[in-house]
Amino acid sequence: MTTTETETAPGPRSTGDRGVATSVHPVVPGFHPDPTVCRVGDDYYLANSSFEYAPAVPLWHSRDLLTWRLLGNVLDRPEQFAPGAAGASKGVYAPTLRHHDGRFWLITTDVSGPVGQIVVHAEDPAGPWSDPLVVPGLHGIDPDLAWDEDGTCYVTYCSTDPGLPGICQARVDLATGAVLTAPRRLWSGTGLAFPEAPHLYRRGATWYLMIAEGGTERGHAVSIARGERPDGPFEPAPGNPFLSHRSTTHPVQNTGHADLVENADGTWAMVYLGVRPRGVTPMFHVNGRETFLAGVDWVDGWPVVDELRYVRPLPDHSFTDAFPDGPLHPRWVSPGAAPDAFAAPRPGGGLDLRPAATAAGAPAALTTRVLDHDWSVEVDLDLDEGGAALLVRLDDHHWCEVRVSRGRAHAVVRIGPVEAPLGDPVPVAGTPVTLGARSVASATSGPDDLLLGLVVAGAWHELARVDGRYLSTEVAGGFTGRTVGARALDGRVGLLATRYRSHPATA
Repeated sequence: MTTTETETAPGPRSTGDRGVATSVHPVVPGFHPDPTVCRVGDDYYLANSSFEYAPAVPLWHSRDLLTWRLLGNVLDRPEQFAPGAAGASKGVYAPTLRHHDGRFWLITTDVSGPVGQIVVHAEDPAGPWSDPLVVPGLHGIDPDLAWDEDGTCYVTYCSTDPGLPGICQARVDLATGAVLTAPRRLWSGTGLAFPEAPHLYRRGATWYLMIAEGGTERGHAVSIARGERPDGPFEPAPGNPFLSHRSTTHPVQNTGHADLVENADGTWAMVYLGVRPRGVTPMFHVNGRETFLAGVDWVDGWPVVDELRYVRPLPDHSFTDAFPDGPLHPRWVSPGAAPDAFAAPRPGGGLDLRPAATAAGAPAALTTRVLDHDWSVEVDLDLDEGGAALLVRLDDHHWCEVRVSRGRAHAVVRIGPVEAPLGDPVPVAGTPVTLGARSVASATSGPDDLLLGLVVAGAWHELARVDGRYLSTEVAGGFTGRTVGARALDGRVGLLATRYRSHPATA
């Protein structure tokens, strides 16, 4: 058998004492796909898609492209994104973030909301962001914003109109949302499947149109073309696609959906999505599509990727959150329901949780994205007035959890249409109760195994072990990754604290 059929992809590629390349280990790990980046002075800002989770569109800040701090979420109120209509892998798709004329602009598509593209703006990227302006008539996803020298705004996007397929463009008035010109087709790649994720740039006197193609799975790739005008015609690069890991043993696969940024010193960089699959063929990724970073050189007027330019030490993503008074940390999101619909501050600290469900009827929960390959999480729960669960979720039909109710604890798994208990229930006395989940090495050559249990008298008590393949994108499909958190089963429960621990040596 070949290596690709039987073995996990090679581990991180060391660059000596400096750390690991950012093309191997993500700069924004976990379910943070479709990165878009812009620079204002010495500050970089990056946003990601978020699908059914609310609040939506996480926004990051960095001074070096290597270390990113989560500022908040762009769409953080119902007027901007109403998650109740968004089922699994629906909701908010890929955004584009730009800074123009002293203002930050973000355009994206809510595929579960109004037809058309939505645009918001802010003076401060930390918010508040404006109510959305709907740009009607542009049927598609992955919209981009660009302005020419006289201020004309171009929206370039991936059309889903059967009569106008491929990469399309129209001029738009961002003051009113009016579409000023009929959408027209542009260069749509080399002929690979699913041309998408267009971004338009001006470098000197030349305009560049960069897209993704090949699909967001193993065939994903980045291609580019150039022309004299923002609306074309465009000449494709002779070396397209200029980034792809398809048909290789690189530890990062599905590379694509890229965005370029010029640094203050005139050099260039590129952020892009990828996945870190593990296990036997077809290999399995569980944390979703993550954000990676590479350098870019310009050779004969075309970009050339330097995947080893940026390196950094492996990070530790561990945190403890006791939910003090004040707003929730922006790491906390919920599928299909805004957190404030079922979580409220608890007198003296912590949160009160009440039962809630997604639009599809699956459980909503207060969750955070899993950021590592190897991790553990514990939640402390006050169960005086109800029952609760610790949930590990990929989507509505692929999740597992530890439940405690009426003095008994047991594990449950959902795989497609089947929901079943795992193992035998155990008695639980008193409150608070500490529930836990851990990712450990796979016993079946999958990506990992998930251990579900609780802490009794300071000791870990395992209730069940779940094959991690069942909570992978290769099994479930879709566009998201694992999240982990707590939910109320009945009554009212207290979420007193959450402790997430990563293992940076193998993260």
